[in-house]
Amino acid sequence: MNTTPPTQLDANHFDARARQWDENPVFKERGLKIADAVRKAVPLHRDMNALDCGCGTGLLSFPLKDELGTILLADSSSGMLEVVAEKIAAQSVTNMTVIKLDLQTDPAPTQKFDLIVTAMTLHHVSDTDHILRVFHDLLNTGGYLCIADLDKEDGSFHGPEVDVHHGFDQADLARRTTQSGFVDVQFQTVFTITKERETETQDYPVFLMTGRRAGDKQIQG
Repeated sequence: MNTTPPTQLDANHFDARARQWDENPVFKERGLKIADAVRKAVPLHRDMNALDCGCGTGLLSFPLKDELGTILLADSSSGMLEVVAEKIAAQSVTNMTVIKLDLQTDPAPTQKFDLIVTAMTLHHVSDTDHILRVFHDLLNTGGYLCIADLDKEDGSFHGPEVDVHHGFDQADLARRTTQSGFVDVQFQTVFTITKERETETQDYPVFLMTGRRAGDKQIQG
């Protein structure tokens, strides 16, 4: 019996993969599909300031950059941030900045946002309720939260040796999100990741959950 405890995929893991991240066509297609779903679900405009939490190399934010005002790209991986900063400089992008930030442990920014997007990050966050409350506090009233992540799965996406959430039950996540002060919580399937197994392939649907920060009266009522 394997008694090795599960491990977290920490920043060092993503540091090591950062330079090759954009070479994966699945990652690129996933970013484009999620961006398109955000675009259809949220009335984006150039006065909006956005936070991309767990931005990686910016595969979600770059497709949206011309439709938003400012974008703060946050990640706990220095390697990912180096890559995305180089892309910003290479393309002479003026409305994107990067910050090293882990909202599980670091103080939240004092800045408020009109939009928070995060893709394939939530299942790495140990305390779901805490991060939802942090997201709520970071948004202006009426601001939008867009979370893309895995539907509930059997643990085979990362494997039993990795300590992460095995996706999310949509009804349970909707309840937690509503309890954190969000309204109009909705889900749609936006992408499917297919992985080869020993004898077959297995599909892992990716949802986009959207919600808005309610006003104080809505929260209390």
